[in-house]
Amino acid sequence: MQLISVTIKAPPDTNLILGQTHFIKSAQDLYEALISSVPGIKFGLAFSEASGKCLVRTEGNDDGLIKAATQNSLEIGCGHSFIVFMRDGYPINVLNAIKNVQEVCSIFCATANIVEVIIAQTEQGRGILGVIDGESPKGVESENDKDERRSFLRTIGYKR
Repeated sequence: MQLISVTIKAPPDTNLILGQTHFIKSAQDLYEALISSVPGIKFGLAFSEASGKCLVRTEGNDDGLIKAATQNSLEIGCGHSFIVFMRDGYPINVLNAIKNVQEVCSIFCATANIVEVIIAQTEQGRGILGVIDGESPKGVESENDKDERRSFLRTIGYKR
């Protein structure tokens, strides 16, 4: 077995969701979950089949984001994985809808951070072991940091 790290190449100003699902209709069901969750959301998704033709199946409403999802899916190369890149919406807006898609098994991350995907490769294929989402903590927040966090959440409309 070989361990591999693949850094996701996210388009600027996007959030991503990386997960595992198990059935060919996942691409269409994920599309429906995303498009019905946030009016005006722009996204592209790619789903890697793990049997049959083993194709990367794609959906979305933004050609650039579909292309980015496809390229990253090919680089990750893990069957039954999916990746979504989105704009004009946040993971918090769509995550429950995605988790409620019958075929979705798990979510590895939902973030705007730099992500490294840790992969195991065997003779059979590849599987995602986990992710490195962003950087390590550099300390504990101060009272000023708390005020900034709370203010930011109010500014973007998630708290009053």
